[in-house]
Amino acid sequence: MTSIDSDIFSFSGEVLVPQASPEFKSGFIGIIGRPNVGKSTLMNEVVGQKIAITSPVAQTTRNRLRGILTTPEAQLIFVDTPGIHKPHHQLGEVLVKNAKIAIESVDVLLFVVDGTVACGAGDRFIAELLSRSQTPVILGLNKIDQQPSDTQIIDDSYAQLAEVHQWQTVKFSAKTNAGIPQLKDLLIEHLEYGPYYYPPDLVTDQPERFIMGELIREQILLLTREEVPHSVAIAIDLVEETPSITRVLATINVERDSQKGILIGKGGTMLKSIGSAAREQIQKLIAGKVYLELFVKVQPKWRQSRNSLAELGYRVEE
Repeated sequence: MTSIDSDIFSFSGEVLVPQASPEFKSGFIGIIGRPNVGKSTLMNEVVGQKIAITSPVAQTTRNRLRGILTTPEAQLIFVDTPGIHKPHHQLGEVLVKNAKIAIESVDVLLFVVDGTVACGAGDRFIAELLSRSQTPVILGLNKIDQQPSDTQIIDDSYAQLAEVHQWQTVKFSAKTNAGIPQLKDLLIEHLEYGPYYYPPDLVTDQPERFIMGELIREQILLLTREEVPHSVAIAIDLVEETPSITRVLATINVERDSQKGILIGKGGTMLKSIGSAAREQIQKLIAGKVYLELFVKVQPKWRQSRNSLAELGYRVEE
């Protein structure tokens, strides 16, 4: 890294990164938890922009997506991980391995649980996994806006879990922002003094192409639900920018002809609905007009094939 002005900026590639003061804190925070506890919704809320897709369908997150929050006091890099679950195919094994790798490669672990239900076997399994790590853990109870009127049993079950492992706890709602400021303060407390890892205005380290693909996949999950659950992978084939519009061509990969039929729909109506909804989201991402063209391709058993997984961007993280 070549110094330009030791008091203000240092130059890395084509971006300017501020020099941190001695009191500045920074670090990586792994968001860990069961599927569908609101990890992606939380990261979007914390960084203030939609970078991770959300869906009522469990196990939505596939890649380790980094969200970046920079405040005057600290830079927090959130690593959103797939929900830890029992894998049923090669893709599932890759996702769970990546989540476990994240546990050992961050500075703080935020263990997110569903605060509307009492601690269960899945939570205890993850707690046991986290207890083997030397990384500090904070237990976060999400969805407090949806809690029943009597929360004593729920709260006590997580209080007991936290006491066994000597973890601090915090309650919040990723949807309403309740408790989020307190969560941020607690996370910053656990960080060490350190440098800026990214420019202050960056909210993710993922390229726009990746986010575009995720936004398309989100609409498929929302519009088809259980009919075409997780056997979908998006490949962005072309992004062509002009002063007036951005042209995006993408391929939706599925495993069976029947899934292709569902995605296209009668007379192409489903594919048109997916494309229209995804285009709106991509336009928000790039703040400009988008022409989106979608294709559907059958790739049998791609989730079971290491080669297919690698081609579609799913690899075990180093």
